[in-house]
Amino acid sequence: MLRTKQRWMVVVVGAMIVAASQSPACTRVLWNKTEPVVASRTMDWPEWTEPVLTVFPRGLERDGGVAGGEVMVAENAAKWTSKYGSLVTTIYGIGTADGLNEKGLAAHMLYLNATDFGSRDTAKPGLHAGLWAQYLLDNAATVEEALKLHEGIQVVMASARGHKTFVHLAIEDASGDSAIIEYIDGKPVIHRGREYRVMTNDPTYDEQLALLKEWDFTNPTSDTPLPGNVRPTDRFARASYYSALLPDPKDEREAVAGVLAIARNVSVPFGAPYKGFGIYNTEYRTVVNLSDLRYYFELTTAPNVIWADLSKFDLEAGAPVQTLDPDDIGLSGNVTPQFKVAEKAPF
Repeated sequence: MLRTKQRWMVVVVGAMIVAASQSPACTRVLWNKTEPVVASRTMDWPEWTEPVLTVFPRGLERDGGVAGGEVMVAENAAKWTSKYGSLVTTIYGIGTADGLNEKGLAAHMLYLNATDFGSRDTAKPGLHAGLWAQYLLDNAATVEEALKLHEGIQVVMASARGHKTFVHLAIEDASGDSAIIEYIDGKPVIHRGREYRVMTNDPTYDEQLALLKEWDFTNPTSDTPLPGNVRPTDRFARASYYSALLPDPKDEREAVAGVLAIARNVSVPFGAPYKGFGIYNTEYRTVVNLSDLRYYFELTTAPNVIWADLSKFDLEAGAPVQTLDPDDIGLSGNVTPQFKVAEKAPF
């Protein structure tokens, strides 16, 4: 069997050329009606993003202006020392795509082609977009705290592997609070509220909500027509419909299964065309359990779901960074004991 990263290259020949100008597919779904509060996301991208499950302890010094050794913010870059430990999935070794912290705050970075971070305002510390999620996980315990922190920084475009960070961010906390943050026309646009449970990609969130109103889901049956393609608007409608129908789970197992079932429903199958510009397969899916600090990961080329308990790791300042490469077909179930000490923090 080919290694996952090798197989990914086979199906995406040519896709990288246009990836920066298109809107790849990703979806986030939140369950916050009862406990446990859980959220799932899909990562859909035209190539292997080099995901590594990484545990960061408290007390790490960060530089929000550097990505992979390259300076992304030349003046007044944000710098901080992490206040909270976290368990995340990294992307290209330069930032965090998804994860949660020890206080039950989670963040999910998804693609948004409409993103416009605007001109650089050097009066505010600049934070390259690859560390946007990690900055909030390092420093905030709740959505409210995260949004307050966000007022003091400016997110700046970064790039890696020829792709620019046209992204928006979903955050939620253990109370069920939720927020979607987008940069449109150079300004942050924030949607905050427990009702904001679903996020995909383009168009902007305002437009997605307006389009959703055109669907009549007041009397859902098996005859209710649903859009079935991989477009962000289609996935937004399907995820919203099925989220509204989820029964109250009796336990964590049912809660995780519920959001993961929707994530699988809106995933992009191998070979599915996206806007006629190549392939954006679902690379992996995750679930965060914010009530119990548990993180689930499902690689689409592996047969098993794996998970880790953040509360079982040493998160004290000075503790080592620990990592696990999920590209291992032998991994299954609770992999908390299988994390290894990293030689150094990736960022």
